[in-house]
Amino acid sequence: MADGDNTPEQKPAADPVKAASPVVNEIPKAAAPAAPAAPKPAPAPPKPNVLVATEWVGEIPTNLKRSYGSGIETLITIGQKFAVVDHTVVHGVLRTLRDEFNFNALVDETAVHFPKNDLPFEVVWILYSHASNERIRIKAAFAEGEEVPTATDLWQAANWLEREIFDMFGIHFSGHPDLRRILMPPEWAGHPLRKDYPVNQQDEKWVKENLGIESAQ
Repeated sequence: MADGDNTPEQKPAADPVKAASPVVNEIPKAAAPAAPAAPKPAPAPPKPNVLVATEWVGEIPTNLKRSYGSGIETLITIGQKFAVVDHTVVHGVLRTLRDEFNFNALVDETAVHFPKNDLPFEVVWILYSHASNERIRIKAAFAEGEEVPTATDLWQAANWLEREIFDMFGIHFSGHPDLRRILMPPEWAGHPLRKDYPVNQQDEKWVKENLGIESAQ
């Protein structure tokens, strides 16, 4: 710089190519493979839906077995008392429960159809004692076409219940005062709650004659 010259010294401009930082193309390292997940244990198989019955003991079973011997089996399942009774003695069992143990109310009377069984129809009576606040079930099996003794002589409530069983299952009750259909038309062919009666079955003749149509489906 010359004397008296206040102009600052100029440095040469930096080379932009040299000043630029070099680009390094790094190849990423491959991630280590993850350890395979442990297999989940297989779910436990569902428990079979089986009701376990134990023997029902007490005054009522003792009395019934003394009177009817091998014709009766008394059991309890999930706290419910019931007796499986031979069809030849069932009316006597029902009378004994009413007269000697004060089962003064017939709560329900119904039936179940098991077509493959030798005795395919099971009739069920549900009894209640207001005095002891106790409820029991009586079950008896019957053959196809075999008549069931009516319980209308023991409880008036059996009247319409047995008419419904007759209507839906075709079971006849000997001694019933007015055994006729109560839900289906009197001329209807078949009994809708039997297992051999398909859910979509209908009496086509009745439908055509009474409704004037070919099908009610």
